[in-house]
Amino acid sequence: MVVDDHPMWREGVSRDLAAAGYEVVATTGEGLQAVRIAAAARPDVVVLDLQLPDVSGVEVITGLLDGLPGVRVLMLSASGEQQDVLDAMKAGATGYLLKSAGLPEFLAAVSRTAAGDTVFTPGLAGLVLGEFRRLAADPAGAEPGAPKLTERETEVLRLVAKGLSYRQIAERLVLSHRTVQNHVQNTLGKLQLHNRVELTRYAIEQGLD
Repeated sequence: MVVDDHPMWREGVSRDLAAAGYEVVATTGEGLQAVRIAAAARPDVVVLDLQLPDVSGVEVITGLLDGLPGVRVLMLSASGEQQDVLDAMKAGATGYLLKSAGLPEFLAAVSRTAAGDTVFTPGLAGLVLGEFRRLAADPAGAEPGAPKLTERETEVLRLVAKGLSYRQIAERLVLSHRTVQNHVQNTLGKLQLHNRVELTRYAIEQGLD
């Protein structure tokens, strides 16, 4: 699903996605409408602009995740401002890409987003991780009764915190891509987290990065 208030940009992105073999189930230029449409269209990935005429992209992320907890949101924005990026990631966006990205980079980001990988325009990843580290500057350690992760789940979690993709983790640990995904899903369930961004923050708070 493509959400952008500029018709020519929205149509161009939709054409590029269709040409790459993706099914574009819906497009819209308004945030509130996007949340309503998504509930019916049930997209796997939403390519979302930050600046919309009715509500902000951050509010749209919240609405999308409330209705479709498993949806992946790739922000595609002209803004690389620190606060915009942090607000989007804290709201639950899977990735953040600037509109200056080339087509190959964009399509690769969509593919990785669909797989659950956190994707950033180069330079933005360090900004987000730096903020998470600042918030976790005085960690209290694991809470009493905190869920216990297996040694392998902890190993995968540490690599997630380092920003490796599922495929890179699979290659490093000599596991299948599916096995890595299963470990991540099990860890999310144990920790009662919802997405890879929250998982990364948890790992940093525990000093696993």
